[in-house]
Amino acid sequence: MSDNIEKILETAAAAAEAAGGIIMSFLNKARIDDKGVNNLVTEADISSEKAIRKIITERYPDHSIMGEEGGGEADPEAEHLWIIDPLDGTNNFAHGFPFFAVSIAYAQKGIVKVGYVYDPVHDEIFHAVKDGGAFLNGTPIKVSEQALNKALIITGFYYDRGEMMRNTLVMVQRLFEQNIRGIRRTGSAALDCCYVASGRADAYVEYQLHTWDFAAGMLIISEAGGDCRQADGRYLGIDSESIAVCNGVFTEKLIELVKYPVGV
Repeated sequence: MSDNIEKILETAAAAAEAAGGIIMSFLNKARIDDKGVNNLVTEADISSEKAIRKIITERYPDHSIMGEEGGGEADPEAEHLWIIDPLDGTNNFAHGFPFFAVSIAYAQKGIVKVGYVYDPVHDEIFHAVKDGGAFLNGTPIKVSEQALNKALIITGFYYDRGEMMRNTLVMVQRLFEQNIRGIRRTGSAALDCCYVASGRADAYVEYQLHTWDFAAGMLIISEAGGDCRQADGRYLGIDSESIAVCNGVFTEKLIELVKYPVGV
């Protein structure tokens, strides 16, 4: 690992730890506002993003930052780009459901080089450096080797309650028809990616996401040996809007089953 990337990783760790502490201090007492129908923002989101931005800008004042609450507009091909989600799983957090995380990625010219996801509830840190492997609390992780008919698959529902929701429900039915072991809907894309990377789940599919939802998790899955695609089969990149990631054992069959629109 180069000295520069090591310092980037140290910065991501410091920022995530600070944000995680803020989030937990607000648990069960944060003020909640609506950004849109079923799309929430809390004091914890805003305060944690401010803390992350402060740490990054103090150390790297010339770097760009793309964040969910502080503005998503940034050049994805920037020389130095931080992609942050200060609280991934806000709806869970707002309801006291203990499944949410801080997600921080660092990219150079569209290529993610560092991914860092911190789950403050379970004190779990997932991280990866490009070409350096993926880790959970410092221990190497890898994807599972499960076949489709033995798979546990995660999905998610965007805030849309129309065609996209109906397509997602059809996709779930199609997967169950393959006699998979189960479907989970957890509410945190960053952790969903990390659970695939660590072999806790075997695939994760969602039809609408933002870059900050999956940028860190995408690298962690890739470094754990997984396959990162969009729901239409194209390879996943930081400008993608859907996700279909898996252990690589049944990638093509997964894409065949979930390719959007699946029809209703």
